[in-house]
Amino acid sequence: MIQYREVPCDLVPMNLLLLADPLESKVRDYLNGATCFGAFVENELVSVCVVNSNTDGEIELFNIASFQNMQGQGIGTKLLEFVISELKNRNVTKLILGTGTFGHQLAFYQRLGFRAEEVFKNFFVDNYDEPIYENGLQHYDMLRFTLHM
Repeated sequence: MIQYREVPCDLVPMNLLLLADPLESKVRDYLNGATCFGAFVENELVSVCVVNSNTDGEIELFNIASFQNMQGQGIGTKLLEFVISELKNRNVTKLILGTGTFGHQLAFYQRLGFRAEEVFKNFFVDNYDEPIYENGLQHYDMLRFTLHM
């Protein structure tokens, strides 16, 4: 049985967070003041979602990751559905996130109701020390998604 719940961010292993964001200094920055939610299998954390406040009523999703042996089982989807429900209960009106402009993430977020609103050109080139690749393609631009709740 999988359980979903809020978890102290300092208990989330960095190697899990780095699966979604390869720059540890950036991860440490957005963990400051963040809220973390986790998916647990037999009391073991297997997936995490990190959110942090931007403005009153607006939250940004900074990281969602599952250990590789747990990917493709719907755990991340269920975790994000749980997070959205929790945020609605906390009177959040808008959830935003940024992701690369290609890959499976686009469909993942759109299936949950997120819509693309902005493109930040060269975001990954300008903000990361080393190039980020997915399936052999380098990320350049960030696509900003919004879910109005």
